[in-house]
Amino acid sequence: MNGVVVIDKPPGLTSHDVVNRVRRILGQRAVGHLGTLDPSATGVLPIVLGNLTRLAQFYAHAEKTYEGVIRFGFATDTYDADGEPTTPPPDVRINEVRINCDELRALAAQFQGTIEQMPPPFSAKKIAGVPAYKLARKKQKVELKPVQVEIKEFEILDTTADQATFRARVASGTYIRSVAHEMGQKLGCGAHLASLRRTAVAEFTIEDAHSLQALETAMQQGSAESFVLTMLVHPRKLVPQLPSVTANEESAALIRAGRAVNLPEMSRAPQVKVFYGQRDLIAIATRIAGTLFHPSIVFSA
Repeated sequence: MNGVVVIDKPPGLTSHDVVNRVRRILGQRAVGHLGTLDPSATGVLPIVLGNLTRLAQFYAHAEKTYEGVIRFGFATDTYDADGEPTTPPPDVRINEVRINCDELRALAAQFQGTIEQMPPPFSAKKIAGVPAYKLARKKQKVELKPVQVEIKEFEILDTTADQATFRARVASGTYIRSVAHEMGQKLGCGAHLASLRRTAVAEFTIEDAHSLQALETAMQQGSAESFVLTMLVHPRKLVPQLPSVTANEESAALIRAGRAVNLPEMSRAPQVKVFYGQRDLIAIATRIAGTLFHPSIVFSA
């Protein structure tokens, strides 16, 4: 089975846990995901199946959208609600925290654009080849360097005495946990990410997402054909930045064999998605000269 199914990741599971669950439910080994979510986070986790796992390269720098809650009053070592407080306990300080919405929106504006960001010590960033979180768990020193990230939108939606809800749209590699932590530092009261929900990855949105339970039920009660039609993202919606072309039988056979073909209607495009019929994505083809395209990735042999 080749395709993409969008899972609404529940809290408490790693992205790899979800991949393993999907493997078990579908009885398929070739399964991957398009963008890690922290265990405590929920929301959009696109899962790629079969030969379409090779599409991952097109999503390595995918834009992501989040909604969540930042809690002010104390920081944690993980920068989220799963960590241990690193500032005075919340019961000592929480009554002192009164967040002003206008002040917070002005502060949020400072985080928009291309900025330098320090990754959390509990992160997958590597230090001498070792993930930082492994060193942090062993209480070893974690010396990370700031990285350049892009926050395209960061909007404070509402505030209470000690919490703020937000929406953010960011480039790949941005840590929302670090944003929360740094906001607490700037306000002098400490802060951490209380909850996080991813609502979009590239073209995949929360409206496309299914729970793991729904996936399991669909496979138990329906046929593989109905699963493909009702739960998989339509292949023509994938990698929308590339135009689609439908190959005839002769051209499709050549493409599947790794041979170059003429695609005159797409002569100006550097790369195209090649379909046989409406749903069979057979290749990504690259223009090599004039109207001649060579399949750089073949999905359907």
